[in-house]
Amino acid sequence: MRIIFVLGLILISGHLFAQSFENLSPGKSAIDFKLKTITDGEVQLSKINADHPVVLVVLRGWPGYQCPICTKQVGSLVADADKFTKSGAVVLMVYPGPSEQLQEHASEFSESYKFPGNFYFTLDPGYSMINKYGLRWEVPNETAYPSTFVINKKGEIVFSKVSTTHGGRADNEEIFEALGKL
Repeated sequence: MRIIFVLGLILISGHLFAQSFENLSPGKSAIDFKLKTITDGEVQLSKINADHPVVLVVLRGWPGYQCPICTKQVGSLVADADKFTKSGAVVLMVYPGPSEQLQEHASEFSESYKFPGNFYFTLDPGYSMINKYGLRWEVPNETAYPSTFVINKKGEIVFSKVSTTHGGRADNEEIFEALGKL
């Protein structure tokens, strides 16, 4: 009897704390947002998406340290910059975190990369974009669920991968497969 009770509690608690990302699934419209770039420019999703498909990559940003998996992911994206250019896609990365010193941390994170013209590295201090997308990871030392979306020129999500762990992120092959279907 005790085992059944414990299993019931586990099932109920898993359901209560499970995050639903239904509004971010393929076929849904991407939610528009505007963020500042690391160089103090401004990027609005709908404006760049009007002319290009967008690969939207939500990083963990600054959870109190530089995420090594984010570093690897961004390095992989930059390494395939020519493929993204050939596909006509824009890569829009979001680096979220608490407002205090986010610019400094983002600069430190990005100093190893030379972003091509079709790559945007944006800051989300205060989690405005993250909250709009329901991607806020509300536990200590977390900021956002690492996520990747491919958005067509109509503003529709055609590929979505949200990881509820640090790993489990979209790899470039998955992204290029989605871009190839546009």
